[in-house]
Amino acid sequence: MGGASLCAVVKADGYGHGASRVAEAAVLAGAESLAVAVVDEGIELRDAGVVAPILILSEVVPEAVSDAFRNGLTLTIGSLEGAKAAVRGAEAIGGRHPVHVKVDTGMHRMGAAPEAVDDVIEVLRASAAIDPEGLFTHFSVADGSSSDDRAFTRDQIARFDQVAASLAQRGVAPRVHHLSNSAGALGYPEARRSMVRVGIALYGYLPSSWLGGALEEKGVRLETALTLRSRVVATRRVAAGERPSYRRLRALEREATVAIVPLGYADGYPRKLFENGAEVLIRGKRYPLAGSVTMDQLLVDVGDEEVAVGDDVVLLGRQGEETITADDWAAWAETIKWEILARIGARVSRVSVD
Repeated sequence: MGGASLCAVVKADGYGHGASRVAEAAVLAGAESLAVAVVDEGIELRDAGVVAPILILSEVVPEAVSDAFRNGLTLTIGSLEGAKAAVRGAEAIGGRHPVHVKVDTGMHRMGAAPEAVDDVIEVLRASAAIDPEGLFTHFSVADGSSSDDRAFTRDQIARFDQVAASLAQRGVAPRVHHLSNSAGALGYPEARRSMVRVGIALYGYLPSSWLGGALEEKGVRLETALTLRSRVVATRRVAAGERPSYRRLRALEREATVAIVPLGYADGYPRKLFENGAEVLIRGKRYPLAGSVTMDQLLVDVGDEEVAVGDDVVLLGRQGEETITADDWAAWAETIKWEILARIGARVSRVSVD
């Protein structure tokens, strides 16, 4: 990160890890601010006693502005309409409230076009109730290793710099500049600026494998923060040729013990994992699923191995010498690790072990 401050991204319930726990750990470890996606996530952190600055990464609807400011949240402003709504909300409740202006440098999801930033800033600066403390953008392909991806990311940096320089010429200098997500922080040192917004790397995962070089140079490696565990709650002996679970999708090739694990797609275990050969860990060994994933249970084919009720089952994490990661799940489910982590269900207990 160089000299940049850390904004720990804890949206989507801390990428499935538990937002308040992650926020507390991140602040204790040196994060100066936090970021979430929506106002409700920020209010939940405030209700949990979090006092660090919290940035809402998405522009909010006008009726949510007052709630955000009353809870000491920092709003993202990405349009002229959003700037006007922020001013109205801030002036209605009094005080002075920080906002960050987002510039659309090529992601085309949210943010003011470069040529519109001046107008947005002027609306904000005209109100004594608004402190336009930040200016930022978001990378769309900073994790990509192709020459096109790298060229596009550098173009995004250049566009942002042009906007910042134009504002500076007019005497407008927001105190906080931030461009980098995890991939930007690792792969583009020139984009770290005064703050970086670290999401997936905070939880121990590289956005892409090629980005590990920046850590290797420092003798550092990431370790995943989360282990997803359950236990065997029942076992049964099933004859060869039987087809366990819904839709009877696969016949057992030989007589086998089937272990039942109380976790299913309602807890964030994708049904597609069965189709593509997912495995779980029991007693340090890898075992395949015996049938389709159900809402509340998994069926595991442990063959003739000795497995008993109460045995620990690791679905994500290490057991013995074996490891299953969110990258593995993403490959089996044909998706991305971000989705895997964020979809871990609310009824799965989050337990802090350190």
